[in-house]
Amino acid sequence: MSRPELVAPPEIYYGDSEAKKYTSNSRNQQIQSQMTHRALELLNLPPDQPAFLLDIGCGSGLSGEILDEEGYEWVGVDIAPSMLEVALEREVEGDLFLQDIGQGFGFRPGVFDGAISISVIQWLLNAESSHPTSSPPHRLTRFFTTLHSALRSPSRAVLQFYPSSDDQIELITSIAQKAGFGGGVVVDYPNSKKARKVFLCLFVGGGGGAQSRELPKGLDGEGIEESEAAARFEKRRERERKRDKSGKRKAVKGGKDWILKKKELYRQRGKEDVPRDSKFTGRKRRITF
Repeated sequence: MSRPELVAPPEIYYGDSEAKKYTSNSRNQQIQSQMTHRALELLNLPPDQPAFLLDIGCGSGLSGEILDEEGYEWVGVDIAPSMLEVALEREVEGDLFLQDIGQGFGFRPGVFDGAISISVIQWLLNAESSHPTSSPPHRLTRFFTTLHSALRSPSRAVLQFYPSSDDQIELITSIAQKAGFGGGVVVDYPNSKKARKVFLCLFVGGGGGAQSRELPKGLDGEGIEESEAAARFEKRRERERKRDKSGKRKAVKGGKDWILKKKELYRQRGKEDVPRDSKFTGRKRRITF
């Protein structure tokens, strides 16, 4: 099977049908969950502190759900309108932007505490035009330069991707370094054909001591068995028992606080016909016969 990025541009490849199929696939959900948890581990955020994260290539919000469960605020960007439509249908918590990352970001400097990306930046290596501004080096330069600007100092960005050769890894890392990033590549399960995963772990700024700038080590062995991975990463914690990073109990899904938060989110996004708040909001109705 051809790699998706070799078939068509992402905004075309992930049309309405493919976007829904990808999101509903339990195997995709499992892999996305596993890699998002690993990316957060490599991001090495301070424990029990709030953080504002950027999800690059957020798609339908599978990684965003993990960020939400971990108590982080997040913004997602993606080039595929159909993927973002599915994310809106799933009522993800993050704010969503339709964005070609190869053209760079327009966020104000230092706004994010970190960034993650799952299976995205390999798409930048495939040019759809012979124009110089559409070449992979130009698009990668715009991407890394504007990402570096959007991150506070010190902070990290962890970008998981699927390179097809060592030359691609060298090109990506060299352009990231020219944009001002430190860090390098972390490879999990390097001796396994199926479990091998490549993460670009980038550092912004020099604060926090030498230990905080030390490149993490990749995981060894042959990888986690599928059943174990499912038990470890797919299992969702009960929202009623979850607390966010500030220690406050999270709103129970379907409860009054949860409904009010959703309404406010819809109003901020400009959605029309949002029901007004009242004392009856979230109140369970009596069943009459």
